[in-house]
Amino acid sequence: MEHLIQHFRKDEQPFIEQVISWQREVEDRYAPKLTDFLDPRQRFIVTSIIGQNDTLKTACTGLFEEAERQRMLIFPTYYEATEEDFQLVAFTIQYPVKFVQLRHPDVLGALLSLGLNRGKFGDIRVNDQQVQFVVAQEVAEYVRLHLTGIGKVKVHIESLKEADSLIVNEEEWLEESHTVSSMRLDVIIATVLNVSRQKAQALITGKKVRVNWTERDTVAFELQEGDILSIRGSGRVKIIMTEGRTKKDKIRLQVGRLAQKS
Repeated sequence: MEHLIQHFRKDEQPFIEQVISWQREVEDRYAPKLTDFLDPRQRFIVTSIIGQNDTLKTACTGLFEEAERQRMLIFPTYYEATEEDFQLVAFTIQYPVKFVQLRHPDVLGALLSLGLNRGKFGDIRVNDQQVQFVVAQEVAEYVRLHLTGIGKVKVHIESLKEADSLIVNEEEWLEESHTVSSMRLDVIIATVLNVSRQKAQALITGKKVRVNWTERDTVAFELQEGDILSIRGSGRVKIIMTEGRTKKDKIRLQVGRLAQKS
């Protein structure tokens, strides 16, 4: 385990310790453990740690197809996980679409202003006609009662029943291969966006870059598999995998790019 932990970042240490305590809990109680909603990097950490253990398995879902935030279940190998185990509720927001257009940040802000922890709700999907989001069952009733307005807009929320009525993401990640001299944040941004190192560094120091939803302003920050970058004005990039090195000791890198919606 020590050898495994050194591959992670220092600021991920508290989360790693939490995962190890979940693992012990499942081993001691022989009962599944359900997590809050986790982002892709956190799920990568969970699977890396639990994957070392041949008596436990993991599964995850966020209801939406290709959900970014998902709850994970850690369970003994003999256990059969079901959809119910994840305790998820999907809501749709009814509002006067003709007069106003709700955006993702509006909905996120409204949910956070209810005093909800970000770990208690998953993805928020928005299209021209409707807004949907997923929450943990334990806060669903609270959200249903208290989410009555978003900004100045009066809203009414209803739980969704059929899985087929969920909004499908129109987003398309394009996979690309690159070779890079290192996994530094400025190097990766310069390579993927095809801009100079100076330009990449200016984006980072100008607080325009987030890694896994956290602003990072250190140009030498080391990226790892599973990281998702949001670069203001240039869309998003996810580090899919590193595929060894070239003869000149460069790193072969697979990334996914999500183009900025115009």
